[in-house]
Amino acid sequence: MNLDATLGRTWRDEAPYRFLRALCELDDRMAGHDGERRAASLVADAFRDAGVRDVTRQSFPLTTWTRGSTTLRVTDPLDREFEGLALPYSPSATVEGQLVDVGHGTVAEIGDADLDGGVALARTDSPDDGRFVHRMESFGHAIDAGAEAFLFRNHVDGQLPPTGSLRFDEPARGPGVGVSKETGAWLADYASRDATVRVDVDASTTDGESEYVHGVLGPADADREVVVLAHFDAHDVAEGALDNGCGIAVVVALARAFGRLDDDALDARVRVAGVGAEEVGLRGSHALVEGLDLDDVTAVVNVDGAGRHRDMTAMTHTSTGLERALDAVGSRVDHPIDVDADPHPWSDHWPFLRAGVPAVQLYSDSGERGRGWGHTAADTFDKTDSRTIREHAMLATLLVRELSTTDVDRVEDDVLRDGMIEQGYDSGMVAAGIWPTAWSR
Repeated sequence: MNLDATLGRTWRDEAPYRFLRALCELDDRMAGHDGERRAASLVADAFRDAGVRDVTRQSFPLTTWTRGSTTLRVTDPLDREFEGLALPYSPSATVEGQLVDVGHGTVAEIGDADLDGGVALARTDSPDDGRFVHRMESFGHAIDAGAEAFLFRNHVDGQLPPTGSLRFDEPARGPGVGVSKETGAWLADYASRDATVRVDVDASTTDGESEYVHGVLGPADADREVVVLAHFDAHDVAEGALDNGCGIAVVVALARAFGRLDDDALDARVRVAGVGAEEVGLRGSHALVEGLDLDDVTAVVNVDGAGRHRDMTAMTHTSTGLERALDAVGSRVDHPIDVDADPHPWSDHWPFLRAGVPAVQLYSDSGERGRGWGHTAADTFDKTDSRTIREHAMLATLLVRELSTTDVDRVEDDVLRDGMIEQGYDSGMVAAGIWPTAWSR
């Protein structure tokens, strides 16, 4: 079957959406828990059904975090309890202190606040005139400034406390709790009245494991390889339909498209992979990188965020060669792909990028800043759209086909480092504990 014919079959293929439904029917896919193991099994079965060869499930060690109970109370000037949700890797702790509103949780806002012994309150969205601010940055800066606890205030309506890791693969330096937009509005009001809050978190960490699943398509004897991956884990508060069920469904659809082609239709091997434990530290992609010969890997396509919303964004992380490949695909099919060249470290491309492998993250958003429904209980199957998944799978297939015939320059370490510093990521990554020790600042 030729490429045009397999793309036509992709447009009518219902199997990837059935796969997504089955993924969302699991109880939860939190890293290191039973739901994530069952998700890995679904991914492996979907790859085999697509015709992927040598499908392998590989486990790796993980610090598994388990949620207990959370209580959040304003204790002065009155006594009032609010709903809160412990953030992953929050330790068990009881903290009482003055509530301090630090806005978006930027380094400047935290630097202007008096947080010594206090409880920091930060928003989930980022300033309109600045880059994306990750919660780990805000948390790390707040703790460094003397805060004893951290509250993460959603900016999306609907009584939806957000989740998201405070630290990667180890207990954080203090407790953190997500609160809804509505609760956050009350807390901001109380902060303006010098209120005191009490935070009680019960949680645990144990030695556990996660896994990744991978296999190959295309010519077995090729000396070049393109890696396509997406994470299948999710937070335990929701179905993880958008983050990142849609992404791994796109990879399944892509695998099915290439599985219909003759091996000689590609000039490189295509390795498809589903990885666990992305949400708690990119542990699956780190383990995958350790198991591959990166000398053969010419490019990486990280599908984290694609398939959610109609318009696709491609983050090329300083690679001009990837930009050219994306422009070629967009022009060929008259479908615009917005390109963002700035690098960031917050998804599964990062371990590859640190090794110099050019990497693109395929993403899409609703036009609003922040995660939207992601990382909340509203990240559910009803928010997904089969048409968007099919369209993005077709674009991803065309991109991988382009990359299989294209030599893309490696990413120079100093270019990547300078890109991070230029955006101001360096101080936040240091606060989050992920700035590479080999990089000077």
